[in-house]
Amino acid sequence: MEYDHILIRFGEITTKGRNRNLFINKLSTQIQRKLTKHQGLTFEKTRDRIYIKLNGEPHEEIVEVLKNIIGIQSFSLALKVISEMEHIKEGVLAAFKQLDHKGKSFKISARRSDKSFPLDSNQLNYELGSHILKNIQEISVDVHNPDINMRVEVRKEATYITFKDEKGLGGLPVGSSGKAMLMLSGGLDSPVAGFLAMKRGLTLEAVHFHSPPYTSERARQKVIDLAQQLTDFAGTIKLHIVPFTEIQTTIQRQIPENYTLISTRRMMLRITDEIRRRRNALAIVTGESLGQVASQTLESMHVINNVTNTPIIRPLVTIDKFHIIDMAKKINTHDISIRPFEDCCTIFTPAAPKTRPRLEKITHYESYTDFESLIEKAVNETEIITLDGSKKEEIEDLF
Repeated sequence: MEYDHILIRFGEITTKGRNRNLFINKLSTQIQRKLTKHQGLTFEKTRDRIYIKLNGEPHEEIVEVLKNIIGIQSFSLALKVISEMEHIKEGVLAAFKQLDHKGKSFKISARRSDKSFPLDSNQLNYELGSHILKNIQEISVDVHNPDINMRVEVRKEATYITFKDEKGLGGLPVGSSGKAMLMLSGGLDSPVAGFLAMKRGLTLEAVHFHSPPYTSERARQKVIDLAQQLTDFAGTIKLHIVPFTEIQTTIQRQIPENYTLISTRRMMLRITDEIRRRRNALAIVTGESLGQVASQTLESMHVINNVTNTPIIRPLVTIDKFHIIDMAKKINTHDISIRPFEDCCTIFTPAAPKTRPRLEKITHYESYTDFESLIEKAVNETEIITLDGSKKEEIEDLF
């Protein structure tokens, strides 16, 4: 008798009330989409679990996929048996025999969800533990710190036997909180911000600003690779690559040097906001962390924000660089981000950027140039690439 199911547990979803099924359905859809190549699988949803029946499919590959799906709190390989005592005993014994149990300690952690079952949890623990000790040699009981913790969940429809929980990513299922635009540079911060935004249930489309010939094709490919890596968690991401050379060179000619960085960020935000409007998104996500660089002082953020009333979500605003680096390594964007190809945010950085800009000054400087027509042109010429977990790229028509 081998493990034949995977039992998936929810985390934050369980706090939802009447809308819980909407979150469960989002998560179930995401799981099934990520596991489409395993055609033998069947799925069952309940109010507090998702059950995957393996039907002979290899569980090793499936386990690795589930680790990267946002919304799963934990999951376990499970053996499903009939909720009768003899079947449960047989199942627990069969599960133990699949483990490296020689010389190990164990405990049974039984939970009786079906209150009509004749034995309570403590009685189940005793009966099943005794059955193991009678039938398996060189094993001992340790209820405080066991090597093997065999869980037995008795439900009306069936009993599920598990022995090890795999930790999931937690959070809310992608798509359960609406859609936002991620301002994606080639650095460490914005991919991490995107990941954290997805953990709050956001579907993301990414916006990147490309300034050839000042930025290279390798810099462009670096950002495509970052967006591709985020599809491990999102499923599919549309990447908008904005031609920014004309606007950026105009800023360098028309705006005083210490204000060029602020004006550049304002134009990027205006363009992203227009793309957001056309794509029916509700917010903008950035990788800004308070005080990290000149454009991320509170005064700078205030002046840059002034170009839009759209909500700006900054998941990293209070997180230090070392923590951001650690998270980038965990989501496998770190090594891509540190490739030595500059993006347009760094190529024209002034020697002494203004850290406490004044709104009236930057609006005065920008008033001498028709940025509106330049912004419309850049948005209309934006390239859209659709990326998914199959590592394929699909170039869409421009707006």
